[in-house]
Amino acid sequence: MRPLLPILKLVWSADRAAFLRGIALAVVVLVMGVALLGLSGWFIIAAGAAGLAGTGAVFDVFRPSAGVRFLALGRTAARYGERLLTHDATLKALAALRVRLLRGISAAPYRSLLRLRGAEVLHRLTADIDALDGVALRLAIPLLAGALVLAGSLAALTWLVDSRVAAWSVFSLALGATLALIWAARRSDRPSRMAEAAGRAFRVRLVDHLRGRAMLAFAGQLDMSRQAVLKADARARRERLTLARTERRTGAVVSLTATFSAAGALYIGAELALRGEISPALAALGFFATLGMAEVVGPLRRAMREIGGMRDSARRVLRWLPGQDLPRSRPETAPPNDPEAGLELVDLSVSALPEGPELAEGLSLQILPGETLALVGRSGAGKTTVLDVAAGLIAPRAGEVRLCGRALVQWEERALRHHLGYLPQRSALTSGTIGEALRLARPEASDAELHAVLTAVALDAVVARIGGLQARLGEGGRGLSGGESRRLALARVLLRAPDVLLLDEPTEGLDRATAERVLNGIRAACPKSAILIAAHRAVERDWADALHSVG
Repeated sequence: MRPLLPILKLVWSADRAAFLRGIALAVVVLVMGVALLGLSGWFIIAAGAAGLAGTGAVFDVFRPSAGVRFLALGRTAARYGERLLTHDATLKALAALRVRLLRGISAAPYRSLLRLRGAEVLHRLTADIDALDGVALRLAIPLLAGALVLAGSLAALTWLVDSRVAAWSVFSLALGATLALIWAARRSDRPSRMAEAAGRAFRVRLVDHLRGRAMLAFAGQLDMSRQAVLKADARARRERLTLARTERRTGAVVSLTATFSAAGALYIGAELALRGEISPALAALGFFATLGMAEVVGPLRRAMREIGGMRDSARRVLRWLPGQDLPRSRPETAPPNDPEAGLELVDLSVSALPEGPELAEGLSLQILPGETLALVGRSGAGKTTVLDVAAGLIAPRAGEVRLCGRALVQWEERALRHHLGYLPQRSALTSGTIGEALRLARPEASDAELHAVLTAVALDAVVARIGGLQARLGEGGRGLSGGESRRLALARVLLRAPDVLLLDEPTEGLDRATAERVLNGIRAACPKSAILIAAHRAVERDWADALHSVG
């Protein structure tokens, strides 16, 4: 239950008033259900007794029958209102929780984000949040409302019937139902978690299968991928079948408990009626009210079935939620002091992971406007990590980065991205036209400026061939090759002509002639930029003004 409490607190805080009104109506629904059965039972027995006694002609049948109709109609209306209020408040709370979850994922360390797959993030934003709707609707609200109704029934039956009938009815039913629900929760814990895991695997594999079907077909793995999707679905269905059996058995135990409690209430009431302490009609009231009280357990059965999956979803969501509203990543500052200072790395020590080994230690260098410095070294030496630190994506272990004479941590985020451009190894494109993809960097850019940066990255002929700036790309830049997509991302970076430009192996996959054209186009598009490049190829090292070894 521990992971569910923070989620319940978040959901509750979204609209306390609506939840309080919903809980009140849930209590009304249960009270009216108990009262309806109790009054109906009393009415039938009282009317029969009056007939046997010869007083049926003067027995008042109108007020009890009116009460029965009022309780039946009122219960329906209260249930509708309770569902409307609680479901509306829960859905709004979950919508707000999705926003917080997205903000938490977005604020995660850069390296953590790189390891996430799109299907995994999509699942966290949808399925995990959807699984948490039962925390309030099927667990907290029914549990609280049921406890209040049982306490009220104990008091009402003590007043109307007898304390012995009331105590037996409430405590025997509560004890039996509690034991049945605890058994159901323990029995359902693992199948519920396995069903959620299998469902998650099914969705992730299905998304991967659909997105990669062309590649899988060329590799001859399409059928194997399809079988993996079907196996995940079969596992999920098997676990759900186990949960359904557990829920049916729990329902049977609860029904037997209600029958046993009601039989005991009838026996105690009959003994009291034989001794003349209560009337037969009141004994019937206690019997039927006990049957009505069994309704408080019904909504909790599904919650016990899903509680394992809800706990797992809560744990995953809580790992990504920010503890509070996210502060601005960097304080707003005045414009940079010295635009001619370029980029400085001062006694920098970096590591790809917080507890990982140092990849570069005591690194100090300066790239002035118009200069190009290439970081060289073996794969894994830390060139990409130095660029990530210089871009402000991960924090250095020691030292600092200065942009235009001002420490990087003092820059406001929007201003930083205006003065600093970065092309990482993995660049993302979204669906839309080529013009829209480029204008993400500068919405006000003219068509001429877009054509200029496309020419700079040797992509002008490709774009003209597929339809120009209005050519539409699919998801992830589908419609262009991998190298073309990367050059389009590079063109987007160049469009801002930033003061400092960070490039991570920008010519990877290009032939030497095209690579030389692209590199020369970069400098032509950004003649005054200080460029720091992680160089792997000889053409990139030859293009740089100076080299600096890392690792």
